[in-house]
Amino acid sequence: MMINKVEICGVNTSKLPVLSSSEMRKIFEQMQAGDKSARTKLINGNLRLVLSVIQRFTNRGEYVDDLFQVGCIGLMKAIDNFDLSQNVKFSTYAVPMIIGEIRRYLRDNNPIRVSRSLRDVAYKALQVRDALVNKYSREPSINEIASELKMPREEVVFALDAIQEPISLFEPIYHDGGDPIYVMDQIGDEKNLDGNWLEGISVREAMRKLNEREKLILTLRFFEGKTQMEVAEEIGISQAQVSRLEKAALKHMRKYM
Repeated sequence: MMINKVEICGVNTSKLPVLSSSEMRKIFEQMQAGDKSARTKLINGNLRLVLSVIQRFTNRGEYVDDLFQVGCIGLMKAIDNFDLSQNVKFSTYAVPMIIGEIRRYLRDNNPIRVSRSLRDVAYKALQVRDALVNKYSREPSINEIASELKMPREEVVFALDAIQEPISLFEPIYHDGGDPIYVMDQIGDEKNLDGNWLEGISVREAMRKLNEREKLILTLRFFEGKTQMEVAEEIGISQAQVSRLEKAALKHMRKYM
């Protein structure tokens, strides 16, 4: 089901409640005092937060309903572990946990195979990361995670990179109200350097010095990728003649390049 539909997992998103900061604090106090219904209120009151998070994952081919359910698991973990004594907004604490839960789900369903040892290191690092988030109410650095694991920083980085889910080259990474910037826009293309561009112009200029048959042979051979035999059949001459004309044409072109 698409994200812009009203119903997701049977939940009418247009009727989801929104809790103020004071209401959130009061309900958290009730939950921590043993009121089980307060936890349900907190979950329902923060489902819009889950919806806002899963929008960044909707272009990966996953069902939105599945992402929403996984995001709700992250939300419940955040609710159960949130510390009121810390001067941190609940959304600031919950969003990384929701994202982490969704990323774990996507990694587990990743079609790219990763070795068991790398996966074990990565999951241990993620567990340490969650523990440090709970402890400090902030995102830990890689150095802190590596220190807890007593492992070199490079090994932790390598393991975490190995289980990252692949992304589309057409995934938008920035949007300022105009045309979006995609991943592919940030990737260099060594085939499109100025030197190659100028070389292409030089080739075209040199080909203009050839007669029509020579142009045809070089076009079929080097631009359409045909064999000399295929070229010979197409223009009605022998392969030996194609070979001779091709060599003569290339030699002629070199004078103008």
